[in-house]
This record gives sequence, C-alpha cells and structure tokens, in this order.
Amino acid sequence: MPKITPNPPETDDVSPYESNDPKKLNEAADRALDYYLKPVISQDLPRKPSTLYLIAPDANDETLLVNACESLASASVMLSDFAGLMEGTHRNTLLGIQQVVMLGELAVNRMLDRIDPQ
Repeated sequence: MPKITPNPPETDDVSPYESNDPKKLNEAADRALDYYLKPVISQDLPRKPSTLYLIAPDANDETLLVNACESLASASVMLSDFAGLMEGTHRNTLLGIQQVVMLGELAVNRMLDRIDPQ
C-alpha cells in the first residue's frame, strides 16, 4: 500500500539555540537568575538618619542611660495598665511585651549601677 503523506524534509540535528561554549551559557543563566532572584542592595547611598528627633551629640552616657531607663519604665507601666483592660490572648501578648520592656529596663539600670555605684 502506498504512503499518502510525504516524508518530512531532512533537517540538521543542531538547534540554533545551542551554544558551543558552555561557559557563555552558564554566564547567561547566572545573569538571568541574578536579575530575577537577587535582591537589589544599594551600596552607593549611605544611610541618612532622620533629623526630626535628634539627641544632643554632647550628651554623656549616664544621661542617655537615665533617659532610656525612664522611657522603658513608662512603657512598662503603660503596657501593664493596658493589659489590665484586655482579656485572653491579647492580655497575654501585652504582658509578654511588658515583660520584655521590663527586662530592658533592668539591663539599663544595671548599666547605670556600673557607671555610678551607690
């Protein structure tokens, strides 16, 4: 029985996309992966802190520690009071945050004791 359709034309087995140089192919793959997967971190721009709130450059260590201690004590009291108004998991979360603040206050107090022992 004769064949109805003709045979497909003969072609080379070489793809136009094949690279003879595996190094170039690897470099191209690295560029593509870097483009899509590497985060952009700009090393050119230095970090510029906001000057809205500025601590006096001549403030001594003891003054800074006393201020930090007072701020942490205030935050601890506010969190404790607010936790008293809450119930359940929200109360537990606030008490956990209050405990972390209190631990920071204790650490600052210890540093103050080292600077000016009583």
